[in-house]
Amino acid sequence: MVSLPCFHQYSHVRSVGFSKKIQHLKKFSNWIHVTKEGGSFYSELFKSFSLICLCVVFRPFHVEHRNIVENEPSERVSAEASVLSSRVHYYSRLTASSDRLLSPPDHVIPCQEELYVYSPLGMAFKVTGGDGGAKNPSIITIFAIWNTMMGTSILSIPWGIKQAGFTLGIVLLISMGLLTLYCCLRVLKSPKSIRKTISTYIDTSDWEFPDVCKYYFGKFGQWSSLVFSMVSLIGAMVVYWVLMSNFLFNTGKFIYMICPFPNTHLPPPVICPFPDTGDHKGNSGISGLYLNTNNYGNDTSDTAVFDRWWSKTNTIPFYLIILLLPLLNFRSASFFARFTFLGTISVVYLIILVTLKAIRLGFHLEFHWLESTQFYVPEFRLLFPQLTGVLTLAFFIHNCIITLMKSNKHQENNVRDLSVAYLLVGLTYLYVGVLIFSAFPSPPLSKDCIEPNFLDNFPSSDVLVFVARTCLLFQMTTVYPLLGYLVRVQMMSQVFGKHYPSFFHVFTLNIFIVGTGVCMAKYYPNIGSIIRYSGATCGLALVFVFPSLVHMISQKRRGELSWPSAIFHSLLIVLGVANVAGQFFM
Repeated sequence: MVSLPCFHQYSHVRSVGFSKKIQHLKKFSNWIHVTKEGGSFYSELFKSFSLICLCVVFRPFHVEHRNIVENEPSERVSAEASVLSSRVHYYSRLTASSDRLLSPPDHVIPCQEELYVYSPLGMAFKVTGGDGGAKNPSIITIFAIWNTMMGTSILSIPWGIKQAGFTLGIVLLISMGLLTLYCCLRVLKSPKSIRKTISTYIDTSDWEFPDVCKYYFGKFGQWSSLVFSMVSLIGAMVVYWVLMSNFLFNTGKFIYMICPFPNTHLPPPVICPFPDTGDHKGNSGISGLYLNTNNYGNDTSDTAVFDRWWSKTNTIPFYLIILLLPLLNFRSASFFARFTFLGTISVVYLIILVTLKAIRLGFHLEFHWLESTQFYVPEFRLLFPQLTGVLTLAFFIHNCIITLMKSNKHQENNVRDLSVAYLLVGLTYLYVGVLIFSAFPSPPLSKDCIEPNFLDNFPSSDVLVFVARTCLLFQMTTVYPLLGYLVRVQMMSQVFGKHYPSFFHVFTLNIFIVGTGVCMAKYYPNIGSIIRYSGATCGLALVFVFPSLVHMISQKRRGELSWPSAIFHSLLIVLGVANVAGQFFM
């Protein structure tokens, strides 16, 4: 839509590509120059010397249908419409461009189909279509949400199901998907609910959820939403650093094992990396073929040297600093955004890999409802909060869902499309988690051997897993600077008012982020626990508490708050608190 003259404060509401719409005016001129001055778009027509002398200026202007004479291909405007155009232009000059006193409220700005580009020569050209508005079909929107939600959590889903028990894990996965979907819908509808609670009009079309929190809770809501958003982003960056250290280590180990001569020893299909620690003690008597990852490969005198300089926790996390710290200091992350499609490829490959492994290994299931055995875990375990913490982050998209849904072509289908996206995400998690848990060979291994990163249960010499690790390593190398850019923009904008205040400020922040990742990769490389702690913490505010409180306050202001609604949303808040507490006590 072309904005009205000097109504620049409203032009962002439903703006479209004016430069393309002005193509309708090419019948008058072969050269049209479009400028933006004072918030209004002016189109200067130059066809001949006479028009240059007249200095004809085309002004965007709304023309009602009754003021259009459609007896010519180029519609002619009536005298009444011409007078109205001059009147609007006159009022726009009575106050400064920043003064809203004589600016029309947003609800009187006509819709796109009712807009014409008007010329003082008496011509009006209807604006059809737009480039700046929402234009993605539902299928694109659904898979964009799916692609955004598919992250590192998928690697920990089998471990989470093991911690909760097979049956309880499936129930929790479905339940958490439904709860987070409902809370996400509350976030999506929160900007519109503000307009229903007050008599005066407030433009919330470009608001994000932190803006909604600021409206309801003031500075506390704004800063708390920022803090919890930082927890989710920095937590994801820490998980990425741990995983990149893991993938780089196994990639280097694979290359070392096949060079200079390929290894002819057939590795076991599945391994238990730590059979004699923690819950894996039941595997201490199992054949070393399935347990020891170092019983095959190059048997040379320099193996000890390789292990000393190529260690998953002692050296690899520091090697990554050389590569990733310079990338974090880029002013723009547009270059790395070009590689986001690799996330989809990686997830699709993981699904194929899981399917092939399940076909090869077969299913190994026995149901023991309350008691564990040497090889199987019970169907219901008290460690289930560890799965709910992982799932909170796995289904977390609440801090960017408003932006994603703005690009949907059919806004009336937002609820349906978001629900379908959550369904696909849940089915993907369920497919990977159930297949890995079911296909894990028990016996000879116990289900307790399933690692927080299920790729660790496959030997370094596995070619298919090597390809998966390499793809994920490259993908995470490109996504990590994007996450750092988001952290920088959100934090620096709030604190200093600039995205890039100085190199010193940005470098200091990046040193802190990288140092946190290095410390966790060296001393606590358990991505399952990192995901569940960060997921439960950020989910407490952005998934359970703030969406529920915002909805109840909105209902109360409209006089629609009922006891069932208050009890249900209060219960959601209690569940969020219990989810966080369960990470520390279970």
